[in-house]
Amino acid sequence: MTIPLRTLEALRSVAESGSYAAAARQLNVTQPGISQHVRKLEEGYGVVLFVREKGKLHPTPLCERLCDAAERVISEYETLEQMLRRHGSLTKGELSVGLGNAMPGMSVIAAFNKAYPQVALQVTTGSHDKIMRQVINHTVDVGILPEVPKDGRFRRQVLLTNNVVAIVPLSHPLASAEAVTCEDLLRHRLIFRTTGSSTQKVLDRYFRRHDVSPAPFLTLDNRDGVYEAVVNGMGIGFVWRTGTGRNEDVKQLRLLGADTSSAEVVFAPVERKMETLNALFGLVVGIELR
Repeated sequence: MTIPLRTLEALRSVAESGSYAAAARQLNVTQPGISQHVRKLEEGYGVVLFVREKGKLHPTPLCERLCDAAERVISEYETLEQMLRRHGSLTKGELSVGLGNAMPGMSVIAAFNKAYPQVALQVTTGSHDKIMRQVINHTVDVGILPEVPKDGRFRRQVLLTNNVVAIVPLSHPLASAEAVTCEDLLRHRLIFRTTGSSTQKVLDRYFRRHDVSPAPFLTLDNRDGVYEAVVNGMGIGFVWRTGTGRNEDVKQLRLLGADTSSAEVVFAPVERKMETLNALFGLVVGIELR
């Protein structure tokens, strides 16, 4: 037999007040409803929970022990309710964000923190596919990614249009140029990202438009690894133009001959109704990023 929370509340109220009528007023329910909760417990388990003396209901020793346990259960339940109510609120709430690129996502998070410093922030970084799974599975509340599909699952707001660019060390022969062709790239060692990366998705499309499928010299699973490999002269890498603020040791080159742009999007499942999410989306509308 499952004991509903309302039954525990009725039991506690009757024990405290000494009558069904007083417990009903306390819980704002009917008197027959209160007595039914108690009667079901007594009949279901074959126990006596109250004895009447001089017109007042007195809890039996068993009932007193049950009320002590019920008090703890009710307290934990109320704590859970508070956690759920506060999670998405702008007053001592929480917001978890999944980022594919450190920038421009971190700029959005910083702006949100400045506007709502009382909200606790949790930030997760990872590949495009990882963050997509986390948003869909509700592991994070909101994601900021390029290459987000337009479908009914998501509430979405475009943050900016980003581009995949090539990066070379400052000592590289191509460092004096502003852009590079596909033919130029094929003459050099290339550093790719692993499957699941939004950067690699766009780069693969770029090469398909040129009917080529180059083999990479290195395949790395994060942009920092690509950056370090490029700085150390191991080949040409590829990153989002605004994906990082670390550009002092490399030269960014536009890719010519095919479009490498994609919208950087703030997105969340449409069913998520949270004050924090509404505030974040409202903030994004007013942010101007280039």
